[in-house]
Amino acid sequence: MHRRSHLICSALALAAGGLLSAPLWAADAWPSKPIRLVVPYPPGGSSDIIARSIGQLISQELKQTVVIDNKPGANGNLGAELVARAQPDGYTWLLCDLGALAISPSVYTKLSFDPSNDLRGAAMLAYSPHMLVVHPSVQANNLQELVALSKKQDLNFAVTATGSAPHLAGVELARLTGAKWVYVPYKGGVQSVQDTVAGQTQVLMNGMLATYPHVQSGKLKLLGISKNTRMPLIADVPTLAEQGAAGFASGTWQGVVLPAKTPDAVIQKVNQALLTAIRSPEVRSRLTGQGAEVVTMTPAETDQFFKAERQRWRTVVQTANLQLD
Repeated sequence: MHRRSHLICSALALAAGGLLSAPLWAADAWPSKPIRLVVPYPPGGSSDIIARSIGQLISQELKQTVVIDNKPGANGNLGAELVARAQPDGYTWLLCDLGALAISPSVYTKLSFDPSNDLRGAAMLAYSPHMLVVHPSVQANNLQELVALSKKQDLNFAVTATGSAPHLAGVELARLTGAKWVYVPYKGGVQSVQDTVAGQTQVLMNGMLATYPHVQSGKLKLLGISKNTRMPLIADVPTLAEQGAAGFASGTWQGVVLPAKTPDAVIQKVNQALLTAIRSPEVRSRLTGQGAEVVTMTPAETDQFFKAERQRWRTVVQTANLQLD
């Protein structure tokens, strides 16, 4: 009996050891199947542009197919929830505006997941400042003229999504300057841009990566950028802070997060693959030419950024008294 008990205990110990080491073995073998890169917005926006810029390079780096899956809805929360609820095995990623994701817990009263607890950072990739643009017919050539005009006539402000970073940037800009406009919500940045180009809305704040081509073509008029310093690409364009909105800065921060329980070893591999792709000369050159800066972070730095953004935007949401179900 003593020998039998010893054998049973030994077998249980080996089994337990196998269970404990399973994540390590899984990380060593990862990746062994295609990766799903979820973009929680419609095609054509800043996150989608970056995803499609780096998808093939990630595939080459990891030697696995990368499938880009657009899952728009609820200001990006549908796609984010899908990833938050996915198996934490490293095969489902979320590429989105992390600043916008940090806003959701403050705006939505019935958010079905907690971004801070259900997702973890893998990497920050790029920053694109918001551009304040208007339809060419709008009789304003700078922020001061736009603010003055907004007090004389109705101006429709295209909102990429209610509670989005561009929406709150518009709210904060109005608070700082006294501007008055009517917010018109959309389900994504692409449609809001298209309607402003068509003149159905007159004012728009949106990420430079997706908006600048329309400025270059003359379809939209650029009044300022929401950055602390001027951008070399458009050095003659003043920041909004320079034009009277003291301290104002906003933008889209594209990064990648995975389910919270994804093993550290897998997260590190994801980070390495992402940074190799985004730092490649061809991607860096393409993004820089469109107004986005390659800004990379470690997983820990990405989580710290997310926490700081959540605190920052909570104050803006409270000031605006903005709550959604």
